[in-house]
Amino acid sequence: MPSPPQYDLVPFTVTAISPGIMGDRVCVDTCSLMQEGEGMLIGNTSSAFLLVQAETLENPYVAPPRPFRVNAGAVHAYALMADGKTKYLSEVTAGDRVLVAREDGSTTVAMVGRVKTERRPMVLVEVEHAGMKSSLVLQNAETVRLVGAEGRAISVVALRPGDTVLGHRQQGGRHFGGVAVLETIRET
Repeated sequence: MPSPPQYDLVPFTVTAISPGIMGDRVCVDTCSLMQEGEGMLIGNTSSAFLLVQAETLENPYVAPPRPFRVNAGAVHAYALMADGKTKYLSEVTAGDRVLVAREDGSTTVAMVGRVKTERRPMVLVEVEHAGMKSSLVLQNAETVRLVGAEGRAISVVALRPGDTVLGHRQQGGRHFGGVAVLETIRET
């Protein structure tokens, strides 16, 4: 497999945070240990992905940290995979290769060891970059963090409109197998 690509990460401004209802969220447990500022690129759409940080930090709710885990989001969300394709989080399985991104846009590949899907309270995080609006549904928990523009983790329970988080934009449009295609598509 060729070396993983560099991704342009851009600052997305948080425009709204809305509590959701109970939903199914996916934790991706990798066979690699990640550091602060590292995680997976996850998106509600195929054109915008936010950097969801691995569970690298101590907190009063889960001890010790689980730096191999990304509490990635709702089952419908896309994950950027190591081969440049996407998969729905509900389709990620043990043995898959996921893309692990760092705050500077560099990437590595990690193998998935286990995937856990559980019902949890959810939150909708709405963001915008250069006039493009997007969103991501995540578990509403202190341990779920996005990576801020300075490379520091921001818990979803502490997010406020005006905060800046890192993400990646690309041309939208995917077909079977998560292959990017040029087409007219509108995802909201």
